Formats: sequence, structure tokens, C-alpha cells
Amino acid sequence: MATDPQRSRRVADPLGDVFDKVCAGRMVLEHLTGRWSPLIMAALCDGPMRFSELRTKIGGISEKMLSQTLRILVRDGFVARTVEPTVPPRVSYELTELGRDLASPLQHLIDRIAVRVKDVLRAQEAYDRSAEPEAAAGAEAATKG
Repeated sequence: MATDPQRSRRVADPLGDVFDKVCAGRMVLEHLTGRWSPLIMAALCDGPMRFSELRTKIGGISEKMLSQTLRILVRDGFVARTVEPTVPPRVSYELTELGRDLASPLQHLIDRIAVRVKDVLRAQEAYDRSAEPEAAAGAEAATKG
């Protein structure tokens, strides 16, 4: 049986294999692909924003989730938090060089989703239509049993 030398190398170095549960890259991937991170990163592609501006731009995010997610993104080095010495203090967030580098493919994905969302909705409708007879048959069998 032939072995894949690339796979062997990845397994030998768990830090470089996101499929390995101890891979540091896996943690980074989870941080970047969480529920709110891609939207925050995409919003910051337009330039620095204050907390309230981010919350307004990203519909549905709570203050708590925005705060938690920003804290993670700042810790990971993707976002810089700047506090201006004013009264009251003015805090803004912006992408770092690392953040801009990784936000680019996220923004591309968001753009592609916008282009293909109608296709996804059609696929969901087709699936739901085909699943309805199965669900009805299952419910009917359960009431007879």
C-alpha cells in the first residue's frame, strides 16, 4: 500500500494539520470561522470602526458577543484595539496586517455567497419538497403504531 508523503509529513507535525485536534492552526481556523468573526473581519475591511458602528453594521449581534469576539480577534493579532485619551475614551478597532491578509479570502467567500445565494435557496427548496413526503409518511406510520 503506497503512502502519501505529504500526509505523513502533516501527521508527523500536528501543528501543521488542521484535522489534528491539537493543531494550533485548528484553533485559529475556529476563531476565524466562528459565527461572528467573518462578519466582523469583513466590516473592518472598510477601515477602522468604533464598537457601536460595528454593532450597527452587523445586524443581530449582541454587545456581549461582539465584545467577546473582538477580544479573541485582538488576542490572535487580527484586530488592533486603539484607545484615544479623550473623555470619554474613544475606542476603535481595525484590521492588522495579519488580519487584512486573512480577511481577504473571507471577503472573497462572502462575495461568492452573495453571487450564489439564490442557488442555495433553490437547493434548499428542492430538498424540502422532496423531504415532505418522507416526513408525512413517517408521521403517518407513527400514528398507526
